[in-house]
Amino acid sequence: MTSSAFSSKRESSAQQGFSLIEILAVAAILITVTAFALPSMMQAVYGFKLRTSAGDLSGLMQQARMAAAKNNATYAIRYTTISGRSVAYIDGLVGGSPNGTYDPGEPIIYFTTGLTPAAAAPSGGSGQPSAYVLAGDPGTGTPYDNATTLAFTPRGLPCAYDGSTTPATCVTPVTNYFGYYLTQSRTVGSTGWGAVVVTKSGRSKVVTWNGTSWN
Repeated sequence: MTSSAFSSKRESSAQQGFSLIEILAVAAILITVTAFALPSMMQAVYGFKLRTSAGDLSGLMQQARMAAAKNNATYAIRYTTISGRSVAYIDGLVGGSPNGTYDPGEPIIYFTTGLTPAAAAPSGGSGQPSAYVLAGDPGTGTPYDNATTLAFTPRGLPCAYDGSTTPATCVTPVTNYFGYYLTQSRTVGSTGWGAVVVTKSGRSKVVTWNGTSWN
């Protein structure tokens, strides 16, 4: 057989391409692989968004801390909803003292969609994690959580702000650390949990729940 005949046969085979059965088989494999990989990919995306928002909140708290020391004033961290989005802001940077409402010009962060401040620390039951425990902290009593308003005094120290008294009270040093929790609704997997922990000296750290432990 001549070389031209071999060449013609190869070209004929190449032109035939893939059969419909082969294409369907490859598509089925891709769909199966994607179905297994998608939940893990979604969990990674959710985890990234949760840690990013918690990091933004931690940064806002440190901004309030530095501003309080610089301006010799007390500033509180508040939460509210603006245009359907959960937000956190520094209350008091406009007007000179916390008034419980957001005033244009006060530093603010917007949480990602589906992420909101929790009502309190998680209970450890009904699918919730246990509250975060700060190792080595010598605090007394129960750590402060979202039920308490975190503020920073003119010395830059954290305190539990009480605006119901006249004048408002914010006593330091505090007896324990603060843990401010965020929840994240998810279409895949259980509700996500994150937290910003503020030590009695004012330092902050971000932790998230991976399903078995805080890290």
